[in-house]
Amino acid sequence: MEIKELGHIVLYVRDIERSVRFYRDVLGWRQILPAAAQRARRSPVAAFSAPSGRTHHELLLIEVGADAAAQPEGRRIGLYHFGLKVGDSDDELREALAKVEQAGAPVLGASDHTVTHSLYIADPDGNEIELYIDVPGVDWRADPTLIGAPIKPLRL
Repeated sequence: MEIKELGHIVLYVRDIERSVRFYRDVLGWRQILPAAAQRARRSPVAAFSAPSGRTHHELLLIEVGADAAAQPEGRRIGLYHFGLKVGDSDDELREALAKVEQAGAPVLGASDHTVTHSLYIADPDGNEIELYIDVPGVDWRADPTLIGAPIKPLRL
């Protein structure tokens, strides 16, 4: 077997409408599953695709209710975060930061990974998301050791 690409991510969320507003209105995902189809299911869902429309869906949210247990803090098994490329320049990353801050989403940190500049945020349920840009002029394909370069603070 050979994996061709990462197809999609599925997240459990407490409140589908709150999460739809975050992923659609703050992060700019295109909602592709009509609201009526969401409510017709036993558990409400919402599907999204990036503007490029690369695949049928790249993100699926499934509502599990307000009483669902939160992710445990600290070191644990499971998903740490997922990354979303938001552009090709620090200006675009600064624009993403401004939008996230305006929406009141928690900003968890910012890092210079040599190959990427990354901003870490949390969605309404505490799922960590990395918003990043690939650093122009850094050729990690020619020098894969750059991927493991020491992490430095990023000041936007």
